[in-house]
Amino acid sequence: MPDALSFENVSFAWPGMAEPLLRGLTVRLGPGWTGVVGANGAGKTTLLKLACGSLEPSAGAVSRPAGSLRVEQRTDDPPDGLADFFASADAEAWRARIDLGIGDGWEERWDTLSHGERKRLQIAVALWRAPGLLALDEPTNHLDAGARAALEAALGRFRGVGLLVSHDRALLDGLCSQCLFVRPPAVSLRPGGVTAGMEQDRREQAAARAKDDAAKHAAGRLRAAAQERREEGERMAARTKERTKGAKSNKWDHDGKAERNLAKLTGKDAWAGKQSAALARRAAKAQASRASIPVRKEFATGFRLEEADVSRRNFVLRVGAGELPVGPDRVLAFPDLEIAPADRIALEGANGLGKSTLLRFLRPLFNVPPEHLVFVPQEISAEESAGVLAEAKALPDEKLGDVMTRFSRLGSRPGRLLESAMPSPGEVRKLLLALGIARGPHLIVMDEPTNHMDLPGIVCLEDALADAPCAMLLASHDGRFLDRLARTRWRLEETAPGRVSLSVRL
Repeated sequence: MPDALSFENVSFAWPGMAEPLLRGLTVRLGPGWTGVVGANGAGKTTLLKLACGSLEPSAGAVSRPAGSLRVEQRTDDPPDGLADFFASADAEAWRARIDLGIGDGWEERWDTLSHGERKRLQIAVALWRAPGLLALDEPTNHLDAGARAALEAALGRFRGVGLLVSHDRALLDGLCSQCLFVRPPAVSLRPGGVTAGMEQDRREQAAARAKDDAAKHAAGRLRAAAQERREEGERMAARTKERTKGAKSNKWDHDGKAERNLAKLTGKDAWAGKQSAALARRAAKAQASRASIPVRKEFATGFRLEEADVSRRNFVLRVGAGELPVGPDRVLAFPDLEIAPADRIALEGANGLGKSTLLRFLRPLFNVPPEHLVFVPQEISAEESAGVLAEAKALPDEKLGDVMTRFSRLGSRPGRLLESAMPSPGEVRKLLLALGIARGPHLIVMDEPTNHMDLPGIVCLEDALADAPCAMLLASHDGRFLDRLARTRWRLEETAPGRVSLSVRL
């Protein structure tokens, strides 16, 4: 088996697609980490599946190292080999458990683990299996700062061929020696981490736009000159016509002077026509040259939550103090909780302390009409994702167009979404938000809002939420995101063995 991953002229399209996701991809990737970067729905996960052999290309061939393994974005199901991992006493298994903080008995309570704990366990099992090719899809989703640092250190010790799909710039820059930038149907390989690759792309696009502008202006100048020559020729032709009449009626022109003058004018007329045609050909050539200049089409992004409004009720949440089970041997104690109509609240805490459980507990208690609540959970199953897409596709054309406009302004392409049977995890989060916005939210609740989202989408979401007038409750490990948006902090901390306490801080 080869020790590298090779794509040879690979193309791929899902059934019903008007344009392929990938076309003519040829690249060879050796040991070490290669980042895979692109918008939600661009085909990053599809590329990983092709690399690992769970999809076959429409054309071309893929060769890969032995033991290819893909860790998917979702954390719905336990990883293959989980029982063997916990039964193993070898050094590699113990190292993976220690490095990623895997607790005793986790194999028996997958359903009660937080998504952050599930993600760590997924990756620990994958590293223990030591595949020749390891493909990770958004590995830092759900992880708190400590777990993320431990993950980066563990991945840095992997010696096989690694593919890393992520929106985490720091992780991509820290681990990757090169990055694949996926922009359907093209894929380009750039050296260095994502920051260096994006800067190189920015410079190349600036140069391409300058070259395209020059060709566009040259074509315009040549067309104008051709028009001027054509008009000059038309004026000369008109004068020729008038003088033809004069020459034929001049009986005193015995030496043929009028005919000679007419011949000169006719020659100038023909010269102007030839000049106009030559200039038009040059203009067409300059215009045609633009097709070979690699200027990428840019789509407008960013939007305002214009339909969002402040609830007329005194509170959108008011709950008395209480306790909530957040695991088999852990209880979350919370004080009186209130959310006013314009409050912006950050819910913070380490993995496994109960943030998602608390949000699920509060959901039926929100004092907001259901149609005015936007609730985006931490994870959306494949079945639920298909249902969200079906709901959108069933909308009347006008409403669907409105939702797709918002979806587009979050940085993803509506056409590819509507052609698909299953949206990517990032796409379904954007779609849930777009559907909710159309109903005029009074309260937006998001559990790990930046999970699965591409970089442009995160920026657009952050800007939109910053200007929204409605109440928000945002659970996240993304400190920068929360610092900009939240005014109040609900902080979860383990205050005693088996006991978590929620404190409110302004």
